[in-house]
Amino acid sequence: MAYLFTSESVSEGHPDKVADQISDALIDNFLAFDVDSKVACETLVTTGQVVLAGEVRSKTYLDVQQIARDTINKIGYTKGEYMFDGNSCGVLSAIHEQSDEINQGVDRGSKELQGAGDQGMMFGYATNETENFMPLALDLSHRILTELAELRRENKDITYLRPDSKSQVTIEYSDDNIPQRIDAIVVSTQHDEFDEDDAMLAKIRRDIIEILIPRVVAKLPEATQALFNNDITYHINPTGKFVIGGPHGDTGLTGRKIIVDTYGGKGAHGGGAFSGKDPSKVDRSAAYATRHIAKNLVAAGVADEILVQVSYAIGVVEPMGIFIDTYGTCPFNMTDGEIAKKVSEIFDMRPFAIEERLKLRSPMYSETAAYGHMGRKNETISKTFSQPNGESITLDVELFTWEKLDYVDKVKEAFQL
Repeated sequence: MAYLFTSESVSEGHPDKVADQISDALIDNFLAFDVDSKVACETLVTTGQVVLAGEVRSKTYLDVQQIARDTINKIGYTKGEYMFDGNSCGVLSAIHEQSDEINQGVDRGSKELQGAGDQGMMFGYATNETENFMPLALDLSHRILTELAELRRENKDITYLRPDSKSQVTIEYSDDNIPQRIDAIVVSTQHDEFDEDDAMLAKIRRDIIEILIPRVVAKLPEATQALFNNDITYHINPTGKFVIGGPHGDTGLTGRKIIVDTYGGKGAHGGGAFSGKDPSKVDRSAAYATRHIAKNLVAAGVADEILVQVSYAIGVVEPMGIFIDTYGTCPFNMTDGEIAKKVSEIFDMRPFAIEERLKLRSPMYSETAAYGHMGRKNETISKTFSQPNGESITLDVELFTWEKLDYVDKVKEAFQL
């Protein structure tokens, strides 16, 4: 029997994502001036206020308050009427030095012997139902909001948009797990004040359906475009007026959107957040590494859908184990346990090896903090960072290295595909 599956996304202006972006901007700035920085930074945002807290071990000094303000302004909170803007909000820093007891389990005489920064299990997932090997409902949810943000910044076709928004997509699947059609789309967007509420709601609904959605559809592959039809149920700002939003409407915290960050409810999640953590924290680095494994396995034809789990003990170099679930989609006669054994031979999952393979000691993290950490475009960009003393540095940074299909040939060779 056919079934429905739903995923959601939130915009860069959502309060939890504002917090994530501030935390990851701090990570990037620390790594830009000291690649060995150890950082665990949490951010809280609320009406007119930002609170930074966490632990740092680094040789560099940063103006963390200014970094927070610059991040908020870049997102689009630049007006006093939002009750939260980068130029006027208070920024309180309660960041202190990382504990020696934590650090002694991570830093060793040889970097190759670096221990895991924490215990836990991390999951990576990939499916061949989209070109970027991501679940379709989540991919569409992200696309809706990235396009909405483009419309907001253009300030041309739609002129009343504010930074906070959410989306949700429900897809009907066949018995053999093939997307058949889009059943429902939810979009809630913050907006400026209107003179009349009914007219406001009618205009927002019309603009979302007639301007936003066609722009999203135009950028999709033909097979995905075919899933859009005139029978889609749209819920546009279903609660009505949405002027009060962002950190003024709802307090935001780092790490509260971990399903949006990963696979939209598909696969599994180990529970650890990513943003605000340097790559010695396997919550982050190993989650990227398992996505890299899953994507390369699916691309190589090992299975149509794959879940990869790895687990660690704090301070221990080697992982506790690797688990593979192909959901019965492996086309050849090999058990998931046998696949896991081969995976452990192909991919070195020691923490330092992951950092080296995926270049995780570069300041690449601000770009991950909104619209998902997975399924994004691998590209190299130029980024400039400044210190309070006026020193600045410009670096070429490769983004989303875990999305590269650079192990497909190795996987095919190992599995004789």
